[in-house]
Amino acid sequence: MTKFYSYYTRILSWVLLWVLVILGFFPFTSYAASDWPDNIYIEAEGGIVIDADSGTVLFGKNIHEPYFPASITKILTALVVIENCDLDEMVTFSYDAVFNVEENSSNMAASVGDTLTVEDCLYGLMLASANESANALAEHVAGSREAFVDMMNAKAAELGCQDSHFANPSGLNDPDHYTSAYDMALIMKAALENETFVEIDSSLYYRHAPIKQYPDPEDPHNVVYAHHQMLKKNSPVYYPGAFAGKTGYTSLAGNTLVTAAKKNDMTLITVVLNGSQVHYSDTKRMLDFGFQNFQTIKVSDYDHTYTSIENDMTISGLTTSDISVLSLDDHCSITLPKGAELSDSQAVLDYNLGDKDPEDAIARIQYSYNDRAIGSAYLTIKGIEARRNYAALAAMSAADSAHVPVDAIPPEDLPVVSEGDDFPLPDASSLSDEEALAIDSPESEAPPSKGFRLPRIPAAVWISLGVIISLGGLIVAGIAIKIQIELRESRERQRRQERREQRLKDIGYSQAEFDIILEERKRSSYTVKKQPVNRKMKRRSY
Repeated sequence: MTKFYSYYTRILSWVLLWVLVILGFFPFTSYAASDWPDNIYIEAEGGIVIDADSGTVLFGKNIHEPYFPASITKILTALVVIENCDLDEMVTFSYDAVFNVEENSSNMAASVGDTLTVEDCLYGLMLASANESANALAEHVAGSREAFVDMMNAKAAELGCQDSHFANPSGLNDPDHYTSAYDMALIMKAALENETFVEIDSSLYYRHAPIKQYPDPEDPHNVVYAHHQMLKKNSPVYYPGAFAGKTGYTSLAGNTLVTAAKKNDMTLITVVLNGSQVHYSDTKRMLDFGFQNFQTIKVSDYDHTYTSIENDMTISGLTTSDISVLSLDDHCSITLPKGAELSDSQAVLDYNLGDKDPEDAIARIQYSYNDRAIGSAYLTIKGIEARRNYAALAAMSAADSAHVPVDAIPPEDLPVVSEGDDFPLPDASSLSDEEALAIDSPESEAPPSKGFRLPRIPAAVWISLGVIISLGGLIVAGIAIKIQIELRESRERQRRQERREQRLKDIGYSQAEFDIILEERKRSSYTVKKQPVNRKMKRRSY
């Protein structure tokens, strides 16, 4: 019997061995997330390529190192100008605007006293890289170049720039004028979201109004041309899909270049800093790398983890109500390597929303791929205003049935009253004589108050008291300011918390219940077989 089992054990071992050998000849799909592509190099000291829709960094070299930007500064200058004045406003070129530039630097031949529209000046700024135009626009918008620089730095900080400081609107050499590849990509990303900027920056030429030096409207000197060679079809470095950008050069900055290009459904932004004659070749490498190795997907088309919760779902003894109003923002995208799937990424919910986040957002979903940020999406509540109005009307109805004064209802719970709405007046027969008289009378007179006179005190005493009170006031003001700052920060935290709780309340949930639902749904989603992001996209070639 022992020999019998030993014989069949050997047979089974040989069979299993041959099965493993045979299976080794057939490839199997691996569901592990593939590595992030890195088959690229650039010669410039600093550079980056990002997805303009998701903000994902596809490749970067020294992306947070500060460098002199030269004239790519004018992207930020143009954005601040466009956001703060109309295109038809008239700009007058001052002596300081015309002559406070480096000798032989880029210009549009404007003279002192020339008057052009903001639109004319912006085309001169972005196409001809005119430094006197940058100065004139800065003075027009802020009153002085120094004040405009403050606006530039404030805008950069608003966009999330942390490695930059701007000292002038043109980009000419200054020790305190620097930026990083990452910050410049953020600035260009914001600029591309402005239609006016894109229209101006994507133009190849523009004829502005006549100026003193060339008074003939048809004079060819009144036409400005784009410097960016990758946008021009007759250029040897032309790049199909490139549609916007800005060149820059100074002796200290070297060659700098910002470029935006679009192919299919993906828009990329590249930045080259200190490029020394390799700015175009480096830009081409980064654009090719991005388009060949990555794909942009709209999150709402693929991620249903948080929006497909069943209405009758019960979790930990909690029965959920209808939360089918949850949806993902249609405008949010993430970037993945080609061939990767959404299930290869990781998602984390972030409830810490601010004033700039959408009003109907309940949370932000942060996506990552192998610990690399690849974009985010907002989880929103559809029809939130209608639900708030319904809740307000219900509150009024409940107050009326319980004979609660309307004044006792919080203002935020009251419905919005449109002009022309009908409200019945109270029945006069049910009012007292005094109440009826108060309704009919256009004004009510207050009883006269008794007079009060200050005792006679010498003026010197009043002056001394005033000085003492003033000094005390300054001390109290300093303490009050500090307390006010602390209270404001506390209220801001509380306001964000209340805002999140209110959004959850609108759909009938507490914070704890909502977290349980999402966590349960997230866990259950990982038991489903992974599906490819887009099989068609895998077969695309660029």
